Amino acid sequence: MQYRSSEIQSGLLFESPSEIYARIFQELKPRTAVPPIQVCFRRFANANSFIRLAQGGIEVRITDLLEGAPAPIGEALAYILLGKLLRREIAGKYAHRYRLYLNRRDMRGKMQLIRQIRGRKFMSGPIGKYHNLDDLFETLNREYFSGLMGRPLLGWSRRLSRTMLGHFDPSHNAIIISRIFDDERIPKVALEYVMFHEMLHLCHPVEHAGSRRCVHTKQFKEAEQKYPHLREAKEILKRNL
Repeated sequence: MQYRSSEIQSGLLFESPSEIYARIFQELKPRTAVPPIQVCFRRFANANSFIRLAQGGIEVRITDLLEGAPAPIGEALAYILLGKLLRREIAGKYAHRYRLYLNRRDMRGKMQLIRQIRGRKFMSGPIGKYHNLDDLFETLNREYFSGLMGRPLLGWSRRLSRTMLGHFDPSHNAIIISRIFDDERIPKVALEYVMFHEMLHLCHPVEHAGSRRCVHTKQFKEAEQKYPHLREAKEILKRNL
């Protein structure tokens, strides 16, 4: 990424993280004295960073993935975090700059490695009260993938989630299905569709272009349309969930 000469001349590249946050706080709230600001890097399992009011000051905890990142990236994150804390509207260029940096191939590789090493994945196992996810996976594998798909880790969610019906975690090579489907009152075709949908993520991974991240690509959507009970399953999900 290239930066304007004005950014370099302004001294931005020589500011400490605390100085960057103090400068941006003053810009966003010019009539308020800048409180003590503590910025530290933490060994998080992802690229998330956090900000909060604490003991009369501001505490910022940043993922150590960004330690050593170019100063304009730190500035962009500071605008994003302080904007949320102070409820100020922030120019879209800062979110774009930050997403563009995280979407770099080297950063995506680092984030996936960190999730594998540091992340803890709750896995309940595939056997539920009414359904066995291993059996379901193998049935769909034979019917729609010629039996060629390697089986990832399979498990039920910890809670009865109605918002996260299922998800594929590439870092842990795992498919998690909401426990809400382990219920004899919900037609099995709805569970089959959700599993089929998550299996498609193994065949059609997320695509990145600049700052954009496309989870459901054109190829993904075309493959999903081949599921013969798609409309029925979606109607059940809409009616029940």
